[in-house]
Amino acid sequence: MNNTSLILLDTHIWIWLLNGEEKLLSSPCLTNIEKAAKFAHLRISAISLWEVGMLEAKGRITFEIECMDWITKGLNAPGISLVPLTPEIAVSSSRLPGDFHGDPADRIIVATARKLGATLITKDNEILAYGKQNYLKVIPA
Repeated sequence: MNNTSLILLDTHIWIWLLNGEEKLLSSPCLTNIEKAAKFAHLRISAISLWEVGMLEAKGRITFEIECMDWITKGLNAPGISLVPLTPEIAVSSSRLPGDFHGDPADRIIVATARKLGATLITKDNEILAYGKQNYLKVIPA
């Protein structure tokens, strides 16, 4: 990874990092995240905020603080910037090349990474398979 490479964190990766669950991530993955953070090149898609809110509302994840406080803390973590959902990303998510599943949040995350030219860090097998088809730069978590 060079100094200008952007890293987009999939929602679950962002959650794991902020909740201190780095043990769920591979050593090469953590090295890439640390390098990107050093240069303020970590990105979070706006849809990840919605995903966190939905997961918390459904009881699939819990926080020791209020959900909005967790999100604010997560967006203020060193090296992280929020990528807004732009019209271009929204439309691109509906026109991804190849065969990609219909989950809207995953489609927006993938479209965001493609638009930024960023590498997406994920443990999602469907997104990793899409990356193997050369439609997306990915690093398996």
